[in-house]
Amino acid sequence: MGLPRQTVVLLKTARQLAQALPADAVLLLTETNLDWDDVLQYLGGTRLLVAAQDSELTLKLKEQTGLTVLDIDPGPTPTQERMSLALLEAVAVEKLHTGAHVIVLYNGIEVEAGAPEHIDSLSVLHLGEHLERLTAQDLRKLDTQVPLETLRAVVDLATEIGREGREGQPIGTLFVVGDTRKVLTMCRPINFNPFRGYSPEERDVRDPKVREQIKEIAKLDGAILIRRDGVAVAAGMLLDVPSEGITLSKGLGSRHWAAAGISRRTKAIAVAVSQSAGTVRLFQNGQVVLHVEPFARPMIWRQFQMETQQDTDGHGNPAVAP
Repeated sequence: MGLPRQTVVLLKTARQLAQALPADAVLLLTETNLDWDDVLQYLGGTRLLVAAQDSELTLKLKEQTGLTVLDIDPGPTPTQERMSLALLEAVAVEKLHTGAHVIVLYNGIEVEAGAPEHIDSLSVLHLGEHLERLTAQDLRKLDTQVPLETLRAVVDLATEIGREGREGQPIGTLFVVGDTRKVLTMCRPINFNPFRGYSPEERDVRDPKVREQIKEIAKLDGAILIRRDGVAVAAGMLLDVPSEGITLSKGLGSRHWAAAGISRRTKAIAVAVSQSAGTVRLFQNGQVVLHVEPFARPMIWRQFQMETQQDTDGHGNPAVAP
């Protein structure tokens, strides 16, 4: 079926960057099925990871030979959220380590909502700047208390809140996930409960529509409590937990101390969003076990010079535009 010219150029650019950095892998976020034989040929042996936009496309990709497919099934979420989920999954299944350099190819400019678009953007990421102290063992340990599906949905939501804020204004918030009965004994309401009276289906954080509503609720003071099955229980909760025996980095405020305290005294996982920087920190046993910086705008390599016979540095090496 052939590849669009811009996709071919970006694939060649990714190969050149992978060799020059060097990079550990190329991650391709795709909304459509591609000619994967051509994709692999243009990447020239560079390690490729692929993440699809939906479960149906994921199943098709798994039928292709030579592809390492990341099973994330993010649904209709923004590209940056899918990128975050794919990187998290790659580390969880030990396809990447936390200090890896990754070249990401994706559609960063949406022309028409709901319409699949071709690859048009390229970014170079260092996972050490986005996923701090995260290992596959950490994720498995977290999954024993909170299902990974629920954890992904909450981290996905927190990352979007950290990056976008609400109505153009940065906001911070705190999610407490799991061990809900014990958590409720260590907090008290400071506002009305916006989840009261709704069915579990209408409070399921794994539903994209529910996550959009929770973004509005996140503007309220207090923590948002989520059961281990992903159902939101309460919001506007003041956590009453001591901070003895907890050590945090300088500059972290009361929200992070509360997150550390509740995670130390219960089996819950606390996810704190910093209002100042949008950084998402996940706490377990009073410590930060996951650190996600909000992804910046797509980096589009418009003037990257492709390797040609004339485009070298004089020593047979490809010349790279600054």
